[in-house]
Amino acid sequence: QVQLVESGGGLVQAGGSLRLSCAASGSISSINRMGWYRQAPGKQRELVAAMIVGGSTNYADSVKGRFTISRDNAKTTVYLQMNSLKPEDTAVYYCNVVYFDKIGYSYNRWGQGTQVTVSS
Repeated sequence: QVQLVESGGGLVQAGGSLRLSCAASGSISSINRMGWYRQAPGKQRELVAAMIVGGSTNYADSVKGRFTISRDNAKTTVYLQMNSLKPEDTAVYYCNVVYFDKIGYSYNRWGQGTQVTVSS
């Protein structure tokens, strides 16, 4: 069983910063992709940022230059540094991990979500 534990959400004023963390643990042989999505009330879940196994990253246009995705040396924890936050960044942020188990099966797992609220 694989667990994703998220932390770091909260309330911040516009222009402020937050750092989200997502730690993966369990029967993971290798992680192929780690990313962050968000879902605002009444809107569809959207990709914010992702990092694939080789280290390449991609970002939503709305967060480019403000958000940075990174991972730890063990490559089992992914971070999202969010700077210059705007009220429109308010959403529940979800960690997503695509990984292979020891047999070679691929899985797609989601974290429980963490609320980010940016006040104007």
